[in-house]
Amino acid sequence: MSGNGLTYAQAGVDIDAGNALVERIKPFARRTERSGTMAGLGGFGALFDLRAAGYSDPILVAATDGVGTKLRIAIETGHLDEVGIDLVAMCVNDLVCQGAEPLLFLDYFATGKLQVEEAARVIAGIALGCERSGCALVGGETAEMPGMYHGGDFDLAGFAVGAMERGTDLPRGVEEGDVLLGLTSAGVHSNGFSLVRRVKEVSGMSWDSPAPWGGASLGEELLAPTRLYVKPALAAIRAGGVHALAHITGGGLTENLPRVLPEGLGARIDLSSWRLPPVFAWLRQAGGIAEAEMLKTFNSGIGMVAVVAADRAEALARLLIEAGETVVPLGTVTAGQGVSYSGQLA
Repeated sequence: MSGNGLTYAQAGVDIDAGNALVERIKPFARRTERSGTMAGLGGFGALFDLRAAGYSDPILVAATDGVGTKLRIAIETGHLDEVGIDLVAMCVNDLVCQGAEPLLFLDYFATGKLQVEEAARVIAGIALGCERSGCALVGGETAEMPGMYHGGDFDLAGFAVGAMERGTDLPRGVEEGDVLLGLTSAGVHSNGFSLVRRVKEVSGMSWDSPAPWGGASLGEELLAPTRLYVKPALAAIRAGGVHALAHITGGGLTENLPRVLPEGLGARIDLSSWRLPPVFAWLRQAGGIAEAEMLKTFNSGIGMVAVVAADRAEALARLLIEAGETVVPLGTVTAGQGVSYSGQLA
């Protein structure tokens, strides 16, 4: 080949930038190391020792997810530091609903042109989410794909693996009369953002506009990261009396709660038991969104529901509050199917 031949860099892929990013994120990953972690970043695969993590007869549980169109707001506003927390939360909050402890996490970052500083900010957020949920960031993939992504666009995906001892999986033992404890959300979390963005358009606001309910700009307020429920939920599970957990994501309470209820059982929820957070009140008013649509699209202020034995409800509520959660008694498990509501969102 001639010395003037084309290079990969001229085609739009900078291997040196990818290597520089790996070096930048190694300290982030080291902060997430936990019992069971066996190697740092850089190998072709990640090793994890379940015995060293304390398991004798483990069942593995895996979950994968992304951040969705919430990324558009992060990209358009340049607020990139916490969107990685969303990526972790969407995976590990699902794992704990199966009764599993999240152990390891891998991320996938894809872009048209790798900007090391911006990518490092995103991955630092991923590492922070892992650290807060006791989950080791053991590896990932950075893909630079010119022609697939344009401008400063990028996409994120994540993959988490957890474990539980055989016979401890959730849901189990759900019965009529069980109490529904709602754990409040930190905002919109990471679903429903296609509708959020449409509401912003019809409202005539920009991401830099002051949020109508106060605080920072509209964009910054909407980017509040998904709450990580892992450590309080695991503490409640280990205390006994938790029959099921439901992560309230796309589909809202209406679609997610029935996923953990056995055939023949439904849920009755009193909508007056909590106040609709201001961000949701704005979305409902600015978009003219019906109550049923709110409950089927957004978490509406409840990010996780614990289905607990009636005689353990008070003690578990106290435990969750001591762990930093705001707990709302939502209602009970009933005969029937699906979710029925009384009262109104207010």
